[in-house]
Amino acid sequence: MQLPLEIFVGLRYTRAKRRNHFISFISLISMLGIALGVMALIVVLSVMNGFEKELRGRILGMVSHVTVTSFRGPLQEWEALREQTLEHPAVIGAAPYTEAEAMVSNRSSVSGALVRGIDPGLEVGVSEIHENMKFGTLDDLVEGDYGIVLGSGLANSLDVVPGDRVTMVTPQANTSPMGFLPRLRRFRVVGIFEIGVYEYDRSSALVHYEDASRLFRMNGGVSGIRLKLDDLDLAPLVRNELKQNIGLQYWVSDWTLRHSNYFKAVRTEKTVMFIILSLIVAVAAFNIVSTLVMVVTDKQSDIAILRTLGMSPTSIMWVFMVQGTLIGLIGMLLGLASGIAVASHIETIIPALEQFFQTQFLPRGVYPITELPSEMKQSDVVRISLLSFGISIIATLYPAWRAARTRPAEALSYE
Repeated sequence: MQLPLEIFVGLRYTRAKRRNHFISFISLISMLGIALGVMALIVVLSVMNGFEKELRGRILGMVSHVTVTSFRGPLQEWEALREQTLEHPAVIGAAPYTEAEAMVSNRSSVSGALVRGIDPGLEVGVSEIHENMKFGTLDDLVEGDYGIVLGSGLANSLDVVPGDRVTMVTPQANTSPMGFLPRLRRFRVVGIFEIGVYEYDRSSALVHYEDASRLFRMNGGVSGIRLKLDDLDLAPLVRNELKQNIGLQYWVSDWTLRHSNYFKAVRTEKTVMFIILSLIVAVAAFNIVSTLVMVVTDKQSDIAILRTLGMSPTSIMWVFMVQGTLIGLIGMLLGLASGIAVASHIETIIPALEQFFQTQFLPRGVYPITELPSEMKQSDVVRISLLSFGISIIATLYPAWRAARTRPAEALSYE
């Protein structure tokens, strides 16, 4: 197929062996710079996507997608409300819960805890705690036995194992001739769970909701109802619909309200990283400018001859734009290939590097996730490709414009 003259000449200049090897070296550096920038963008954004997805899954495995509570205190007739919420097509699970703060102690060890009363039979439908049990099961929480399931961090802090007993001190107090005395209750540790998020593993304790109701003087009531949705991204929509269905006497919240700041921070960090790493591509584009400026200087006589043969200034611009764009295109394709390959195997590469260097990049106890997950999104790959290709095209404009302004008589006067 016959190529347009501008494309043909531009490709010919790109393939030709230059007399100035320094120009070829700068062209190679430009390609590698763009490839490195594109690869870094794909890998970093894929890791941050995976990190956000993994962290969101672990957090939402502990907290609820939607929560229904009462403005008037504990819910007494929560069974009817639970059945009403299950009528919504997006709700696939509902369970009562009781939540309060308390002190948990074992011998000389004392720690604050967020105590949650649950129904073991219904809890499996709204959370993933049962899938993260290190010892015991949620079914070991039996009404009246005063059993307790601790997070792994809290259990380590109290130095307890399943079978040991701990003492729980509640904020409510008993009145006696001696004055106000704190309410105490002994619990037997029946299980330990580990979600993988330090905040929850360090401070969470689970008991049967009936035991919690008696302990916190809720008269058989619960704090609210936790709901699980088939699509957690629909939580704001379901929240608004439930408000209309169940009445204004209930407060309906969802995970986007409770944890919005945390996930907004992750998205902001992702945006900042995208901007910073895009500078690598921009720096490589400056090399394209340098390359084309030197090529234009080197090809002054060729440009003059092409002009005398009738080629217009616009066509001259297209010749050098084709050459610079091709450098950017090759660099982009190399970066895409290497970035996709690394991002697809990051979960294998990182453990190999950790073993080789005898270190751990994400130490346990410092980071909530100790592995680097990866989730490569097609939208990110397309955005990165368009960005690098667009910067490459912009970088060719000034050198191509200089080439188009070449005057044939002045260029040939020195030949």
